[in-house]
Amino acid sequence: MKYDPQKHHRRSIRLKGYDYTQAGAYFITIVTQDRECLLGDVVDGVMQLSEAGHMVERCWYDIPTYFPNVELDAFVTMPNHLHGIIVIAHNHPVGAGLVPAQHDRATTDGATTDGATADGATADGATTRVAPTVGDIVGAFKSKTTVAYIRGVKQSGWPPFGGRLWQRNYYEHIIRNDASLNRIRQYIVNNPTKWGLDRENPILEGGVATYPAKR
Repeated sequence: MKYDPQKHHRRSIRLKGYDYTQAGAYFITIVTQDRECLLGDVVDGVMQLSEAGHMVERCWYDIPTYFPNVELDAFVTMPNHLHGIIVIAHNHPVGAGLVPAQHDRATTDGATTDGATADGATADGATTRVAPTVGDIVGAFKSKTTVAYIRGVKQSGWPPFGGRLWQRNYYEHIIRNDASLNRIRQYIVNNPTKWGLDRENPILEGGVATYPAKR
């Protein structure tokens, strides 16, 4: 079945009663609009980043600069998406505990090309909330990378994108225990070697790979 963005978008679901500023570890996947391969290519199982891919990677590693209560864990940039684990800690970024088991969810943020987001985050990572949510963090990241990408298009001839750089939704899984954390870390590390079967690979018709199983 051919990829249809109207049929294969991720639904926006909020977990009722869940505190999205709560300390814990989260597995995040963010995908480019229309699955455009703007961030590089996989050659012999190794990810080769484009200039835009290097920019995206730098912005990801900059997240704790703007959100001091956030720690980063495993991360990978793929041709048209990225996977990463973020850990939200309260008071200081060391020793964050894992949250109780919940459900996967797809969420929507308000990232725009001028750097403002619906959650109050800006392109420089600032947020109006004392305790930022995962949505704040992802929204700020999307805004910052979008602004930087537009600059790359204008100044360095990067391939332009239509409408928006990132899909409106993003995938989020709340990591429930150490076994799940280690399984997701391995999935992230091995992702480039699985590109030929990746569900986000636009060459495939639907793909066959799945995100790490929930346990």
